[in-house]
Amino acid sequence: MTAMMESPAIAPAKTPAAPYAFAGVAAVAMIATLPGRTQGLGLITVPLMDEFRLDPVEYSALNLWATLLGSLFCLPCGWLLDRIGVRAVLSATLIALGAVVEAMSRLEADQSDYLFPLILLTRGLGQSALSVISLALLGKAAGRTPGPVVGVYSFLVSVGFMAAFGAVKAAFEFGQADWRTVWAGIGWIIVGMGAAVAIALRNPREASASTTSVRVGGATLFHALMTPAFWVFALATSLYGMVGAAVGLFGQPLLEERGFDRSVYHTVITLGPVVGLAANIATGFLARRWGLGRLMAVAMIVLAGALLAFPMVTTLAEVYAYAVTMGIAGGMVTVVFFAVWGPAFGPDHLGKIQGAAQLLTVLASAAGPMILAVSQREFGAYSHVFRLLSIAAVLFAVAAWFVPVPRFAPSEEVAADDRG
Repeated sequence: MTAMMESPAIAPAKTPAAPYAFAGVAAVAMIATLPGRTQGLGLITVPLMDEFRLDPVEYSALNLWATLLGSLFCLPCGWLLDRIGVRAVLSATLIALGAVVEAMSRLEADQSDYLFPLILLTRGLGQSALSVISLALLGKAAGRTPGPVVGVYSFLVSVGFMAAFGAVKAAFEFGQADWRTVWAGIGWIIVGMGAAVAIALRNPREASASTTSVRVGGATLFHALMTPAFWVFALATSLYGMVGAAVGLFGQPLLEERGFDRSVYHTVITLGPVVGLAANIATGFLARRWGLGRLMAVAMIVLAGALLAFPMVTTLAEVYAYAVTMGIAGGMVTVVFFAVWGPAFGPDHLGKIQGAAQLLTVLASAAGPMILAVSQREFGAYSHVFRLLSIAAVLFAVAAWFVPVPRFAPSEEVAADDRG
């Protein structure tokens, strides 16, 4: 929906609809990360802790190590994308993730030894690898118009997550399904996605090439790491990811602590993507005038406000206001994070650069639930630490407002056939 930089990562598509088709595939890949994301696992946190007799700190420790080790999937996944392309990596990752999720649904209470490796694999394949693949596919297919393509992608991701959470809520509340039935269904759907990708997806470089040439060049991973912009955008997004992971995994206990039941929690997690969708659209429109750095700064200020307000929430209206505020912050951060890498650093090493950025967000998401659980144990409240996190959000807002954003300039133009 937005791009500060006008230089293309890849030449325009021969077929105008092609970048949007690949944006759709990238969105499907991101939605499929659901069981490997903290918000997805948060849907089954309570029954998992009950069945496997885990307290919040034990479950947070398990989640922490699974996420930390799972983050190691990011960099090799980025390397594979740059070497062998999206189609094979995406298809294999989807099928493997679906199989792991289905296997997790078969766990019995006396098989607790298998819980950690299965959560580790859902984290590594879903939250880490599949997210890197989705972002790399988006970046490589965007062409000369990354703004509109990112806008379509963000729209589809928001709608997809909203529909997924709504479907899970319906299965639990109206279908009276247990967590195993829901998890098995999700697993088989993801396996089906992997099979469909293997059959239908083409190489995005081929699909987005002009009839005679493509632009090549761009920063290496080392050069990207040397820029302040990489760290500001990656770490600011990581802070939001840390908060989102903590709230996602312990969303139900957090609201119960404030006096609200499970139905309110399900409403909140459905409301967030709706608000995020509107924030996606607004962020893309404003980016043409404000720029990505300033929009990230605004998102951090909104996040800080939500964090400061939550410990004082007492009414249903205040809960929904908090959810709306978090949705706005998340929608803004999402568009900025999706939009910045390709135009800033170019296509040639995009998989590795986005893998490194995703690694930081995964590490932060691993720490978030543990921080929240320790806060509950030490201070008697999950939300005690929110005020400290709000200070960090304000500091990132200042950094994002002033950071210079690189502009990728294509280094050379070669025949499309020469790139294989």
